Amino acid sequence: MRIAIMGSGGMGGYFGGMLARAGEDVHFIARGAHLEAMKASGLTVKTSKAEEFNITAKATDNPADIGAVDLVLFCVKTFDTEEIANFIKPLIGPDTVVMSLQNGVDNEEIIEKIIGPGHVIGAAAYVLAKIDSPGVISESINWKIILGERTGEHTQRVEQITKAFEAAGQTVEVPDDINVAIWSKLLGITTMAAITCVTRLPAAHIFSCPETRALTHGILDEGISVAIANEIAIPDTLGDEFKALFDTFPPNYRASMYQDLENGRRMELDDIIGVIVRLGEELGVPTPLTFAAYASLKPYANGKPAMPT
Repeated sequence: MRIAIMGSGGMGGYFGGMLARAGEDVHFIARGAHLEAMKASGLTVKTSKAEEFNITAKATDNPADIGAVDLVLFCVKTFDTEEIANFIKPLIGPDTVVMSLQNGVDNEEIIEKIIGPGHVIGAAAYVLAKIDSPGVISESINWKIILGERTGEHTQRVEQITKAFEAAGQTVEVPDDINVAIWSKLLGITTMAAITCVTRLPAAHIFSCPETRALTHGILDEGISVAIANEIAIPDTLGDEFKALFDTFPPNYRASMYQDLENGRRMELDDIIGVIVRLGEELGVPTPLTFAAYASLKPYANGKPAMPT
């Protein structure tokens, strides 16, 4: 497949590197020092399985240099979705598939309105990766990727993408309802983003403290209640599954939102934690714990606030 990675940071760089190593024709769209490093020295990927490899990276900052592709992996921040959906139009041919690997629950609709119907499929990737240094990606968690048509159909294009990811060493699931998978990921991310950002601590400290552990579980339970009230078919077992999963996180795990908070960058606060708060208000579902986390982080939403002199 001819694949474009729109946003070659942690997740995009990781999946792009794995797919390229497996033989796919991968083109990376990046910028700044990361782009220059990939052009000069290729892309290096370090995995949680203690693998490290380097690929020659076809990298650019201009989608027009690439042209139409079979698949676009859309890996940008939620607040950039509309702008970047317009930016990738040179990548879109009659049969191009765009697969959002973003956080949040409404990116697919936004992208489809801009590039046209029939191109967008849904996905939820349980992967944690970051740029270690320009041209170097480090993956610390790789559980699975869930993907599928938003209609629930099992199509040839989904099968082709599934095979490509499996050949690249990924665990892939194709559910009957991708919306449930996207929402389930939101619930997990909301919980861990809220607790790691508010405490400024990694998983080891959060889950070894009974009170903080209980707070984490309470935030998750609130999100599940909101999703159910929003008529999302959340499985009865999801809460217990996530709580068990949290216990397997590396001791130094922090949510990706924490990385933005720590570095003074704009956060996806309103599209992750804020979604649960807003829908809770609309649906009459109390979310006091989630609201407290959201309100505590709101001053940092657009980056570190300037301190008064």
